[in-house]
Amino acid sequence: MAKTLELPALGQTMEEGTITQWFKSEGDSVTKGEALYEVMTDKVNIEVEAPESGVLRRILAPVDATVPVNDPVGILGTADEDISGLLGGEMPLAPNSEGAEQGEPVAGRVFASPRARRYADEYSVDIAQLAGRGTGVDGRIVEADVLAFYEEQQAAKKAAPRVSPLAQRVASEMGVAAETIVGSGHGGKIMSCDIPRAANTAPPPQSWGAGNKEVSSGNTVVTLRGMRKMVADAVAKSAATAPHVTLTLAVDMSEATRFRQQVLPAIEKSHGVRVSFTDIIAKAAARALLDHPYLNSTLAGNDITLHKAVHLGIAVSLGTEGLIVPVVKNADSLSLGAFSAALKALVAKAKSNSLASDEVTGGTFSITNLGTFGVTQFNPIINPPQAAILGVCAIADTIVAVDGLPAVRPMMNLCLSFDHRVTDGAPAAAFLAQLKETLEQPYLMFA
Repeated sequence: MAKTLELPALGQTMEEGTITQWFKSEGDSVTKGEALYEVMTDKVNIEVEAPESGVLRRILAPVDATVPVNDPVGILGTADEDISGLLGGEMPLAPNSEGAEQGEPVAGRVFASPRARRYADEYSVDIAQLAGRGTGVDGRIVEADVLAFYEEQQAAKKAAPRVSPLAQRVASEMGVAAETIVGSGHGGKIMSCDIPRAANTAPPPQSWGAGNKEVSSGNTVVTLRGMRKMVADAVAKSAATAPHVTLTLAVDMSEATRFRQQVLPAIEKSHGVRVSFTDIIAKAAARALLDHPYLNSTLAGNDITLHKAVHLGIAVSLGTEGLIVPVVKNADSLSLGAFSAALKALVAKAKSNSLASDEVTGGTFSITNLGTFGVTQFNPIINPPQAAILGVCAIADTIVAVDGLPAVRPMMNLCLSFDHRVTDGAPAAAFLAQLKETLEQPYLMFA
């Protein structure tokens, strides 16, 4: 029996997805579990598998279409069954129907030329909506009717841009008329990040074109799209909704440096990886988070979920394209070597754009490291719905007081941003203090 394929929710914060490609064409046979199409979410590109075997009868969401979660994207069925009930009443041609001459309209049926149907498929037009509007012989729908209807739809979309559910909620809370805002989303859609800008009477966001272009001054205008656009929307949303507070604490990395040199050979032999400072800091953070559950929590509406396990997200740069945050699940229960191996595998998959949905979702705390660039302090932006994120800075030889005397020590700043709706300065500072203590006495990780 034919069924409508709906866009699945591929993450707990996913509201919509953009179809980037179809691996099958209409009429192609599909096997259960076979990759059917690719969708770009707010975190990653994911291949969606066919839920069962059959024939792809109709593509309802073409490439570049942005579709809300649970909305239809296609129809799967057998090669010859009637799918009109899933197309809003469209019926097949019946040139030899009883009681009607060939090509004559039959009650309840829509007649269209083959070219018109091909155009309807190409432009994703529901041909049933053209009933009674055909300009061909005997009212038959022709390709010109389809094109005219498509242009009307596009004009209507431009006249009344869509508003995402989150944007509508934010607009309501801030007392902003969302319909009056110029949207920065796909096709002019109004996103949540557009609302605060409008509330602050900031200039409207730039209307982005289809691609990069060079202007007369020789400057290049780069279109926000793909991963870069997703990152832009995510950080704008976080900055606008979560009251950020950032605490900074300096750590003496002398003992952590010695510890790393001691464990390098053994872990390289047992797990085939070289332990990095990021690995050590992450493991120490995972250990400390067990004692500070509000830092290892997520906020949804008015509900704070305190997680028993630490699912650690580590930000990975994709260059000018943006960044992605793969998640090491149960980081608190992994050995240092196992954690290092798991993280390096995820980083490799991130670089090759092959991360699965469950490898970028479910994080309870995130870490971002800019130390390799020599950065000594910054304010990291929280990755919602998480409550906090840790920024790791460069390790630099610094003159500090040791037992009342000046000494050179490898010092590193840790910058913790937390959501003040979830927790307060004192608990956040206590977490940082425990993390500092663990890094300055790294064997405490195993206590």
